[in-house]
Amino acid sequence: MADSAVFDHRILSREECVLGHLLERWAKVKPDDVALIFENGPTWTWHEALEHTRRTAKAFADLGVLKGDHVLSWQPNGPDAVLTWFGLNYLGAVYVPLNTAYKGGILEHQVRLSDARLIVCHADLGSRLNDIDTASLTDVVIVGKEDFNASSAAGLNVHPASTLTPTTGLTEMPEAVDPWDTQYIIFTSGTTGPSKAVLSSYLQGYSMGTEAHPHFDGDDRILVNLPLFHVGGTVFLNITLATGGSCVVDSHFRTDEFWSTVNDHSITAVCLLAAMVPFLLNLPEFEGEQDHSLRTTVIVPWTEEAMRVAERYNLDALTTFNMTEVSSPLMSDLHPNTPGLCGKVRPGIEARVVDENDCEVAPGQIGELILRSDRPWAMNHGYYKNPEATADAWRNGWFHTGDGFRYDEDGNFFFVDRIKDAIRRRGENISSFEVENEVVAHPDIAEAAAVPVPSQLGEDEVLIVVAPVAGCQIDSKELFDFLEPRMAHFMLPRYIRIVEELPKTPTQKVQKHLLKSDGVTADTWDREDAGIKVKRNRIG
Repeated sequence: MADSAVFDHRILSREECVLGHLLERWAKVKPDDVALIFENGPTWTWHEALEHTRRTAKAFADLGVLKGDHVLSWQPNGPDAVLTWFGLNYLGAVYVPLNTAYKGGILEHQVRLSDARLIVCHADLGSRLNDIDTASLTDVVIVGKEDFNASSAAGLNVHPASTLTPTTGLTEMPEAVDPWDTQYIIFTSGTTGPSKAVLSSYLQGYSMGTEAHPHFDGDDRILVNLPLFHVGGTVFLNITLATGGSCVVDSHFRTDEFWSTVNDHSITAVCLLAAMVPFLLNLPEFEGEQDHSLRTTVIVPWTEEAMRVAERYNLDALTTFNMTEVSSPLMSDLHPNTPGLCGKVRPGIEARVVDENDCEVAPGQIGELILRSDRPWAMNHGYYKNPEATADAWRNGWFHTGDGFRYDEDGNFFFVDRIKDAIRRRGENISSFEVENEVVAHPDIAEAAAVPVPSQLGEDEVLIVVAPVAGCQIDSKELFDFLEPRMAHFMLPRYIRIVEELPKTPTQKVQKHLLKSDGVTADTWDREDAGIKVKRNRIG
């Protein structure tokens, strides 16, 4: 490590924040303590987690992976997904996870942008690679099933799952990995353009997790049921690694099994995101629903429903504001009493609410939230292969969130609305740009706009407003059928509205605020009224 780190208290040692060193540390300090429990799978002690990681790291090294290389991981939560991440980081390579719902154009864009040569892919997803240009990919390791047809992998060199489980492993980390090295690249919604690849260091992972959540410690057992291709999942594994606690990794959130999972594994901490809250509220009342092991619950966003779920289940609840690019800069106290609150600025962070010229607005006025940290590398260090977006986001030395906020005289910050052109549904950020790209691929569509409309479950539903090519007619059901194989389930529109022409400014920009204001009109097609149910594809 550079000598300057000795003199800079803001930069942690490798042993405090670098994944491989943390595994080594806990395997020595508490080798027989439980580290990871996989729902319906194995349980690993810290010693076992390290040994599994060392073997996976050797497997990647044998495949030619070196420090700094980007490797794609396309699989659901489980032992294979965790070991892919841990094994890559043990080598100093960069973990690049993909959303398991993606297909078609958005998948192709992210594969191309990653510059990866190797992908670890679940067998149920492999055939989707045939539908895209696989760019620089040459090799694929297939996990999840043994009977995968190698001809279904877009001409890539196919390696079986056993490739990742050699009989021997590395005995130590082969390269020095520093706190400022890139730990992972996570794709975020591109809002007004294609998805961006966020560069995140080990220091950002630590700052987003342990530094921002001092209420978690080594006695906690955290439930991780958010996907490991989002920071909502990775942050809590990073907390477990930093504190030496333990976590239960589940494939996804299951309403009917949530409380049994909590009680069976003595879960002490969990994050409830978006639609999880109304789902839990809608459960029938049951005996002992306030008798559980939870002691800390992070709920995002903080709504009236969040307050009700905390009261019903007697949760010690708090809320936060976070995004892939930052490090949980706002945090509330326990039991906040105001919907829309995100909390106060945590130590080490500066926050301002500014106008379009980056001039700070007065308390109570609405502007854009911008942020910076006093710790180097505590937030993203740019968008990979996108210097223009990096410069725009970091202009004037502050990171611009693209979110509208207001603050009060007491330093409380409140989320108001999205300034950026994004839709959020069931915990997923959706790029309207990418939705519109798929819609206008239909030969009868001249132009399209995707906008959010309120959902009964909180957050948004997707409304697309389309105008036909001259002389053509659009059938909403036929358009939906066209989109279904091209788009992730959560991106598919619930509502389709057909107009002669989209409203535009004199400079021919679509006036989305008018479409958003109109919302669901009487002539809008609703897929649920048509009896169409969209479900997430279960993998494995």
